[in-house]
Amino acid sequence: MPTPGQEPEMPHSERPPTVSSPRPRSVEALIIGSGLSGIGAAVALRRAGVRDLVLVEKADDLGGTWRDNTYPGCACDVPSALYSYSFAPNPEWTRAFAGQPEIRAYLRDTAAAYGITPLIRFGTEAIRARWDPREARWRVETTRGPYLARFLVAAAGPWHEPLLPDIPGLADFPGEVFHSARWRHDHDLTGARVAVVGSGASAVQFVPAIQPRVARLHLFQRTAQWVLPKPDHHVPHAERRLLRSLPMAGRALRGAEYAALEALGIGFRHPSLLRAVQKVGALHLRASVRDPRLRRALTPDYTLGCKRLLLSNTYYPALTRSNVTVHPTAVRAVDGHRVIGADGSTADVDTIILGTGFHILDMPIAGRVVDADGVSLDDHWKGSPDAYLGTTVTRFPNAFLLLGPHLGTGHSSAYTILEAQLAHMTGAIRHLRATGRTTLEVRPEVQAAFGAEVQQALPSTVYNAGGCSSYYLDGNGLNSFSWPWSTGRLRRRLAHFDPEAYDIA
Repeated sequence: MPTPGQEPEMPHSERPPTVSSPRPRSVEALIIGSGLSGIGAAVALRRAGVRDLVLVEKADDLGGTWRDNTYPGCACDVPSALYSYSFAPNPEWTRAFAGQPEIRAYLRDTAAAYGITPLIRFGTEAIRARWDPREARWRVETTRGPYLARFLVAAAGPWHEPLLPDIPGLADFPGEVFHSARWRHDHDLTGARVAVVGSGASAVQFVPAIQPRVARLHLFQRTAQWVLPKPDHHVPHAERRLLRSLPMAGRALRGAEYAALEALGIGFRHPSLLRAVQKVGALHLRASVRDPRLRRALTPDYTLGCKRLLLSNTYYPALTRSNVTVHPTAVRAVDGHRVIGADGSTADVDTIILGTGFHILDMPIAGRVVDADGVSLDDHWKGSPDAYLGTTVTRFPNAFLLLGPHLGTGHSSAYTILEAQLAHMTGAIRHLRATGRTTLEVRPEVQAAFGAEVQQALPSTVYNAGGCSSYYLDGNGLNSFSWPWSTGRLRRRLAHFDPEAYDIA
């Protein structure tokens, strides 16, 4: 990724990219992105018999979010054995919850082992993908020339483009400003006065990592987070040797971790059951933070699970250190070196780190994928993303969204969701091949019925009933992110491809 300068980097979607060649290359499948979704899709497509495929990647390396997020302390909050492809188990994880360098290495190794790396066109940004009904192909314009593709797979992911807050005066801040996903490793924080804006998943990890080095750290926390203890530990050599020599042990570990997270998931669908887990969070806070005033500031006023569940053994202790001040408020403005909170509190700093999240439900790729009439996914959605089984959208034939709307859970692994989608996608492609048909498009009434079914089920879940405002809610206030049932139901439903749900020609 390009290294950001002093001010936050302009999002890729706002740049005016250029096209270099008018002659299209024809492929059977084109995948946008080479993170965990893109790599998984490429493996699944090759297994389904699709040999002529290409991945276009605007960066100079694969890895997606695990390439972009290199901030200190970056790690996964899902157990390592679950945070991997089921077809490529990794017995070499050195921690129960893997860190970013190991996850990125795993993705590189998997892509290489399955022959995917040579298929990636690095430094190639997808500008626009439009369905051509006469050719029954997707016309994809990229910064390195056009493609014609029978199948289009959007694997750009929802944790991709940093969400940069519109704070008055931020652009004129005379010091260093960067988002956590564009970490400035060349900027030495030793002895710095730092303001951290945001207290979500990234901040919970990097605040403890940088706190010992900085002179002062001011955390501006708009909303308190529930933070549970993280059962992380080093995986000894003996255990790794066992997992290498006995694959059954690895499968058993993965199964046990899946079952444990699914048990927790019951509470997300029945919020009253989360009270016991919430008590664990409250006890964790009480044991870590002795100061009653600080503890009150860090105590959420909503049900655990309403926002993304966070795990850390070091976040609360870091906030109690003498060089840390917690401002339980949003940032109102920046005036010179001074950061001003909505409650009137101020902090004089020379560095601002934005832990403000990503464009989750307004992902930039949706503005670049358009139907035969030139109408983008964004324009169809009008602020509320919608897809049948989170994967296919009417008026967008032969196109598949990965980690799309309606599929998010608060407790499981992205790999679990992804592999269910890939089973659906390859089922669709195998059906076309077996019947000699050319295109398939989800029927509008089927997509509408699925969306209505999801929205009818969500009100009783903690995502909607937990009393908070989260990134699960889109710009229209609708929960377009969450899957309201069990992950087992997700896997069963997506794995079954029903031709009756599609118009097939």
